[in-house]
Amino acid sequence: MSAPNSKVKAGRLTPRTSMSDTNILLLITILVFVVMYVAAVVFLGSGFRKPQTFFNILNENAALIILSCGMSLVMITGGIDISVGTMTALVCMSCAVHLDYQGGSVASAVGLALLIGVLYGLVQGYIIAYLEIQPFIVTLAGMFFAKGMTTIVNADQFNVVHEGFQALKLTRIDVPFLGSVNKLGTYVPAYVEIGVIVALLVVILLFCLLRWTKLGRAFYAVGGNQQSANMLGINVKRTKFLAHFLCSVLAGIGGFVYFLHVGSGSPSHASGAEMNAIAASIIGGTMLTGGVGNIIGTFFGVVSLNTIKNIVSSLGLDEAWWTNITVAAMICIFLVIQSVVLMRKNKK
Repeated sequence: MSAPNSKVKAGRLTPRTSMSDTNILLLITILVFVVMYVAAVVFLGSGFRKPQTFFNILNENAALIILSCGMSLVMITGGIDISVGTMTALVCMSCAVHLDYQGGSVASAVGLALLIGVLYGLVQGYIIAYLEIQPFIVTLAGMFFAKGMTTIVNADQFNVVHEGFQALKLTRIDVPFLGSVNKLGTYVPAYVEIGVIVALLVVILLFCLLRWTKLGRAFYAVGGNQQSANMLGINVKRTKFLAHFLCSVLAGIGGFVYFLHVGSGSPSHASGAEMNAIAASIIGGTMLTGGVGNIIGTFFGVVSLNTIKNIVSSLGLDEAWWTNITVAAMICIFLVIQSVVLMRKNKK
């Protein structure tokens, strides 16, 4: 669904029956991922043939999936949020100090992560939507604030030893029938971490929000054309506020999921996560100009981004610059594809 490919019927925004720009980009993203993964399975040995290889991509990137979903929301409305990476570090450090130094519980740590996300969402969302200051500038300030606050909370990296947290961190959810036999002949079940379940729930909920709710249609309409959205009776400022608010709340959730995966606090945690979230959203078909995007595409954008990193590593190109060059090439390719789709839309 995308606002530019919609029409007004009975006082509300409804999609056309023809394939929209969002669905075209989603289809391209899924096809690219499938082709890439099949090629890895065929040409790069048995490692990619094990289902656990794919599950490990999910385990390692559950937090990035959540951050990217929030990023997609603001990009659909025509905005951006570059504070989500440092917010993740702030959440990790705050929760780590709360658990080990202040005697907190896992439940209170989750509440603290959500509180940080809510406060960020209220402040940044209000400034962007109601004071009409550019999202890049506001979230840049938010990025520096979170970076400074993380160091104030604690400047040193340390591992969390809280028993309840460690028990939750080490919890694994077995995936039936997809395990493998190791070299000793022992069956090893496939598994995912709790963070993956949280990430998948976020993907499903946001997909439903964008696909079947009035607020979801408003996100697309505002990103497609603010003046048209106003004519349709959509409160543009409130819609922008809610997009940035949800993005920050998701950054709080993603921060705790990241914390649950690494089990430590550090000022350097999630460095560059905001850039990876933007890259995953673009690869997933979310257009920087707004009005077009799909949460399912964002999910495939994350797994595609990290699959190509694994492929580069499997080819023996372990130097960081090869990965960066490959990711840059992927982003450029998808930006070209988006430009073609945008020209097609403008012709209409």
